[in-house]
Amino acid sequence: MPATKSVRPGAMLLGALLLGACGETGTAPSPVDTNRTEIVSRDVEAPGIFQVTEDGLWDGRPSLGGVWVAYPEVDVEQIGQVVIRNEANGRFVIGALFRREREAPGPALQVSSEAAEALGMLAGAPAKLNVTALRRDDAAAPSAPGATTDFDDPTPIAAVPLPDAGDPAPAAAPQAPARPAPAATTSDLDRPFIQIGIFSVEANARNTATAMEVEGLEARVVTSEIQGADYWRVVVGPASDAAARDATLFRVKALGFTDAYFVRN
Repeated sequence: MPATKSVRPGAMLLGALLLGACGETGTAPSPVDTNRTEIVSRDVEAPGIFQVTEDGLWDGRPSLGGVWVAYPEVDVEQIGQVVIRNEANGRFVIGALFRREREAPGPALQVSSEAAEALGMLAGAPAKLNVTALRRDDAAAPSAPGATTDFDDPTPIAAVPLPDAGDPAPAAAPQAPARPAPAATTSDLDRPFIQIGIFSVEANARNTATAMEVEGLEARVVTSEIQGADYWRVVVGPASDAAARDATLFRVKALGFTDAYFVRN
């Protein structure tokens, strides 16, 4: 599970960045441009992949990695993100699911400090949690209504004389050719990125990505949404090959993100 023991000063700085206040976040959906068709990606609940309702516990210690829960004997490679709900107060948050490496006394679900704060959990007090897997759902956004084709009742249009043409308008200056976008890094890996955390507070995610860049790692913040609530993933990469990816994973874990794992995007 994410490190709670002493780490080097650089990792301590990362820990300080991750422990800001958090809570549920929700934003109204952005206006949709009805003049074109777009592919909209959303995360939808997939209880058939994974779902449990059990007691969860936060032990009161700060933790790295943002929002997460850990559960015994779970295939995290097939799940990725989950939605975590507090059955007592109805609060929910999006986070990562990790595997508990060994059985420990107490509730089966171990909860990170940021997840506990978002869910309104108190240190050392078990709470009934529902954890459900999410899957990405790509759907076409509604397209604009088609043009009118009913010409059975045409409306007469009166002829109107055109005004005399004045002096011709000056020709517009030719536009400068657009600069080509830089070529994206290509990779043949199925999972070229490394996910280091999921956050319910955007500032925490961006601070973590900045800290990765200070360490010389290419990091990005990926925004996702479910049921009107936004969450932010921080990923490093993409790696060009397996050797580069393994080396990056080693560096990320050395910075304190011991539960970082490979993801597709």
